[in-house]
Amino acid sequence: MAQVQDEFLRVGSPSEIEALLERLIQPGGASLLLDKPGSTPLPVVVMEQAVPQTLLLDITAVREIVGELRRGTGFRLLGQVRGKMIRSPVLKSIQVDTSDGRVQCRCEYPHYLEELQRREAFRARLRLGMEVGAIVRGAEGETAAQGDLKDLSQQGCQLELPSSAAALLAEAVLVEIELCFPNDTRFTIQAVPRHTVADSDRQALRVGFQFEHCSAEQERKLWFFVREIERESSRYGDDADVGRLPSLLFQSQSASAAAPVGRRNLQAYPTPMARRLARVAGYLDAQLLELRQGDDIDSVQLSRHADMLLQLAEEDIEALLFATRCLGQEPLLVRHGLGVAVHLLALAGTGTVPRDVRKALAASAMVHDLGKGLLPPSLLAAESLGPEARTLLREHVALVKQRLGSCQWLAAGVMTAVVGGINERLDGSGYPAGATSDELPELARMSAVVDAVDAMRRDRADRPAWRIDAVYRHLLKSPSQYDPRWVKRYVQRFGLRPVGSLVRFSGGALAWVQRLDQQGKPFQVQLAERVAPPGEALGEVLRGDVTSRLGEMVEEIPVST
Repeated sequence: MAQVQDEFLRVGSPSEIEALLERLIQPGGASLLLDKPGSTPLPVVVMEQAVPQTLLLDITAVREIVGELRRGTGFRLLGQVRGKMIRSPVLKSIQVDTSDGRVQCRCEYPHYLEELQRREAFRARLRLGMEVGAIVRGAEGETAAQGDLKDLSQQGCQLELPSSAAALLAEAVLVEIELCFPNDTRFTIQAVPRHTVADSDRQALRVGFQFEHCSAEQERKLWFFVREIERESSRYGDDADVGRLPSLLFQSQSASAAAPVGRRNLQAYPTPMARRLARVAGYLDAQLLELRQGDDIDSVQLSRHADMLLQLAEEDIEALLFATRCLGQEPLLVRHGLGVAVHLLALAGTGTVPRDVRKALAASAMVHDLGKGLLPPSLLAAESLGPEARTLLREHVALVKQRLGSCQWLAAGVMTAVVGGINERLDGSGYPAGATSDELPELARMSAVVDAVDAMRRDRADRPAWRIDAVYRHLLKSPSQYDPRWVKRYVQRFGLRPVGSLVRFSGGALAWVQRLDQQGKPFQVQLAERVAPPGEALGEVLRGDVTSRLGEMVEEIPVST
């Protein structure tokens, strides 16, 4: 066995710091160690924390150190939480109060804590933007599944795999895992699946593996990978260590256009554009999970993927519109966010709208509904909502706006109009502010129409997806809620049979509309054998005079995608 060493590892998440300090607020929960040679831990009581400014300590039992603290001597706080030693960085006293027979010290608030970890037990979690693929092979050596590494220790790892891997894992006693880092480093090890958690909404599995038959060389490499993941992770988030050099493991060395190893790599997509859009969907999916763990929206990753979406829109907006109907494997909040973002870009056009505004528009639309992922799942699955439930549902807007605070590049006016105004209505019946027509900017009015169309075209717990003509009639009959100018512009831009519609022709054929001509008539369709979301097994693609071959369009068939 390789020699195992203990060491302190940094905890930088503000929510984790607050939680750890809260556990120290009890008699005997903390000690104070002066920052000078020969010091020994002294008993203190952590009274309260004013996050993120100060801590209040009761040092009555060790009042002899008052002089040291007033002279500026620093100190560390020590404690035990969940059987692990916690220590703060060196802190300084701000004020010492000796009134009422008690001695209290108000000191600096720690911007990080350090936790003593045993080397073999520490799990390094991959942050948003850190992608390590994994290939799982069964006993016969065949490729069983591709997935994404979520955390790693010397003893095991957690992978996210597609739901299709469930049957093989149920039978497997021992599997082979190959980790694939961005710089093309590959590492193979044997493991046993120990626990599996299914996520039906995301059609994914979280699987914990325990490594088996590790050699000394494998242990050495594992610890190197764990340290490099932790080092790279420290460069992300609000408490990022910006001075730390990036890990070479996460510097891509491949110039090829091949899809990276990962959970989405082997999934079937009906078009190349849908596969490319799935990369943006993967980011939103991962961002939603990060939000549920208490993190903010990652500014760098949101900017990067908004740029990616803009590039796809500029390359081929019609193909991108169809691609938004081809992501059935993704969570509804992700599909809806992308659907709204792409349709907003198409409606806004590229002629007179500056690129930075279009980028902010796309970014705001992509994340506008992610706050719903922080609400109880039963709320989103309910077939009817009472007054209290409706009030709770409306909190999703504030929840996501709070998590956008670090996105300084995101134009505040655009974000407020889209995220804050997309659920408002002209007559004041919307939320969260109940704003009326005079208070709603054009972007809010436009966003409300696009959001409503996309939502009504998808299944919901209380109703199935609507036909597009029913959606248009509803909006046109509601001028007190939806701006009639933007409703008409939407109809003019996307037509009565929009890209992404499943249409039945008079000749009996079913086909997906993929492109329209300048008159709004189908110019390109792809045949389908049944009423189902577009998948890999679509039929022939027809271009040009479609009606001469298939007949006139008879009806649009609503399909929730």
